[in-house]
This record gives sequence, structure tokens and C-alpha cells, in this order.
Amino acid sequence: MQQWVEHPIRSAEDRARDPYRHPVETLSFFGLRPDMKVLEIWPARGWYTEILAPYLKGQGKLTLATFRSDDGSMTDDRKIFWSRITEKLNQHLAQNASHFGPVQQLEFDPPAYMYMGPVNHYDMVLSFRNSHIWNEQGYLLDVFRAVFDVLKPGGVFGLVDHRASKVSEISSSAVEGYLDESYVIHVAELAGFQLVAQSEINANPKDTKDHPKGVYALPPTLAMGLVDRSKYLAIGESDRMTLKFVKPTLQ
Repeated sequence: MQQWVEHPIRSAEDRARDPYRHPVETLSFFGLRPDMKVLEIWPARGWYTEILAPYLKGQGKLTLATFRSDDGSMTDDRKIFWSRITEKLNQHLAQNASHFGPVQQLEFDPPAYMYMGPVNHYDMVLSFRNSHIWNEQGYLLDVFRAVFDVLKPGGVFGLVDHRASKVSEISSSAVEGYLDESYVIHVAELAGFQLVAQSEINANPKDTKDHPKGVYALPPTLAMGLVDRSKYLAIGESDRMTLKFVKPTLQ
């Protein structure tokens, strides 16, 4: 896996994020193997795709559940932006086909576009920093249930997301973009999953989680512009939960 992390196809900007995203450690924690059928949900610009696709192309198979393409009828600015990101990713995949190998794609846009593949199909489903968006839209449980359906019994759901501040055992403080870890675990368990491991691989104790624009004040977004820029750069990327769930083998 390390050879693909070090591959020159990855930009300097992407490599600069490695100390915060820990790709080898994270994927190893989830138990990724090169012979697996893997679904990556909302790969965005393909930060993880550049590592996953070549790693899996020899023995396994990677499927991407991408943002929906804009057919001209979209009115949501955020979804239009996401659609453009997907177009750029598709161009990147096509221009570097020998590196990525055969990557299957389908469109995923809750609640209308929920299909992510056949039932009991994937060995692993991966989601990096998406759950807070699904929660904002009110579809977190629906998405987790859809993930549960497409995983094989014994399959792994690997999840990373921005972690909110813990106030007590029963409450947390969550500004924009952050989610309470125990809440995410509870929703996943409602969907049928079993939590088998938690990791601090992607933790960042410097993140105070009380920023004016929430998680987006931090890199790589830096939504505050020049205001306190050095402070946010010194903090680095957000504090993140890293959770490994399994679909039980006995239903």
C-alpha cells in the first residue's frame, strides 16, 4: 500500500495531507486486503481513490459511489459544485487509466439515488468525512442501512469523520461539520452494525472544535480566509473519529 501513497501521480497538495489523514494506517486498521470488493462513497477529488484503485486493481475491485451528475436541472449550489468535482475526477481516471485500472461507478444522492450495488456484494465500504453531510440532510440512518444491505455478512464499514467536543457521557457540543462519536455509533447500531474497533489514528488534540465557521475554518478549506490563518494552519486538520463496524454474519 505504501508504494501507492508514495506514487508521483499524487499531487504535492495531497501528500501534504498525509500526516493528518494517515492513509496506510487507516486502511490497515480497517483491514483492507488487495483481493477485496470495495465501495468508496463520495470520493470527491479522489484523494483516497488514487491509493485504493491501484492497490485493488490486480486482485480486487473498486466501485465509486460518486456525486450525481448535473443534467442542467440542479438548483442546489453545493450539489452543482460536487457535480463539477466528480467531472474532474472522471477526467483524471480516464487520463490515467493504466494507474487506476477498471473502476466501476454509480451515482449516489440521497434520498432519490440510494442504489449502491447488489445486496451482500462488497467486502468493505469506506466513507471519509461524509456522515456529517448525511446527518445535516436527515439521511444518516437511511444511508447506513443502505450500506448495511450492500455489505456481505462479515463485511466491514470503515468510517472517518470530524469529531465533536464531548461535554459529558450523554451530550456533546457540535459546531458546523462536527458529529458526536457516540451518536454515530448509535445510528450505525440501529442500522444493524456491530462496532468492533475504534482508533485514535486520526485524532488531533490541537483542534478546539469551537471555530467561527466550524470545521471549515481549518485546513484544507480555511474558510476564514486571512483571518487568523496562521492559527488555523498551526492547528492543522480536524480531530477525527475512526470507526470500524462489521455486518454480523448471522441475520
